[in-house]
Amino acid sequence: MTTMATRVDAVDTRRDEPFLRLTWTDPMTGAHGYLVVHTLVGDLATGGTRMRAGCTMSEVEDLARGMAAKTAVFDLPVGGAKGGIDFDPKDPRAVDVLQRFCQAMRPWLNAHWVTAEDLGVPQHLLDEVFERLGLHQSFHAAINRAADPAITLERVRTSLNAPVYGGFLLGDVIGGYGVAQACIATANAYRWAPAETTVAIQGIGTMGGGAAWYLHEAGMRVTAVADAAGTLYCADGLDITALLDLRDEYGEIDRSRVPSDVEQLPRDAVIGIPADIFVPAAISYAITAENVGRVAGRVVIEAANSATTPDAEAVLTGRGIPVIPDFVANAGAVAWAWWVLLGWVGTDPDDSFQRLRTEMLTKITLLVERWALDRVPPRQTARELGATNHAPSASRTITIP
Repeated sequence: MTTMATRVDAVDTRRDEPFLRLTWTDPMTGAHGYLVVHTLVGDLATGGTRMRAGCTMSEVEDLARGMAAKTAVFDLPVGGAKGGIDFDPKDPRAVDVLQRFCQAMRPWLNAHWVTAEDLGVPQHLLDEVFERLGLHQSFHAAINRAADPAITLERVRTSLNAPVYGGFLLGDVIGGYGVAQACIATANAYRWAPAETTVAIQGIGTMGGGAAWYLHEAGMRVTAVADAAGTLYCADGLDITALLDLRDEYGEIDRSRVPSDVEQLPRDAVIGIPADIFVPAAISYAITAENVGRVAGRVVIEAANSATTPDAEAVLTGRGIPVIPDFVANAGAVAWAWWVLLGWVGTDPDDSFQRLRTEMLTKITLLVERWALDRVPPRQTARELGATNHAPSASRTITIP
């Protein structure tokens, strides 16, 4: 029998060296950009590009490591990578900085690195930059391997822009849908009735907003959401549909139009609001050794990449609060993108929703049951699951139809 001490120690399995690190300095602004390729499989790696003031090489390394874990857990025939730029995405020069970064990384983006949206970099903007560079779309490195790249590009664009219920596009909500399914699967495993399950969400952008919408549709009570301006709280449940309509381009809710029965609290208050499920969906390292004592959720489900530091996760584990790791909970977007590229899902959005729902239910149920029965941390179970899938290999063949 493994001891609790051993299990807590096993929570942090994130220390190993990446395949490649690159640092770039923007000649116009002095901003630094980073590319980390953690694993290369079939000469390809996948992972988004983020932009935020204060982004570091260490952060990008951690995120690339997480991407490698995502591809392993979902048995995708590709390695893990990440790009990051230390620059304010609200700065009027941000798009030009992003374009120069992509130009500098062109050898990798052309043949080896499939990237996508991340914090501060929406998919439509990334695709606009790729179009200007003559690469057409951010999945270019994979698309270019197809027998007929034009057909594959059309399939990708059709899938990303497929309309779905609620007036959304499939590519904008599939990641949040996956997070919602992780929450629903967790509630099912604990036999919590949807109407009695409360959720607090930190972050209301692409991932958090999508999760909130689908959880609301499933009948769960989203009692709190937080953006950069603060936390909105209603014990009876927020009107998520109405609040999402009040967001600006940066995912912030117009406070002047928030209903009067909604409490407006400080931004960090969300972490301490009692809820069955707490979903950090905003920034990396949101839960730290300094604030972990305030976490009031019964389960933490990471919608943001690397949302919980190793020290904080060890504390939560000791308190009996399981953490569903990012590389399972928020991997729906990358898994779906590769299902589209590989032709594993059809063009009907219901096909994509069904596959992701089934995958999440299977994986999350395993993680929660091992925790409930033997107190094995979900991260450990997820790592073991990834290890039973493909072993990263530069020689693995990737065929793009």
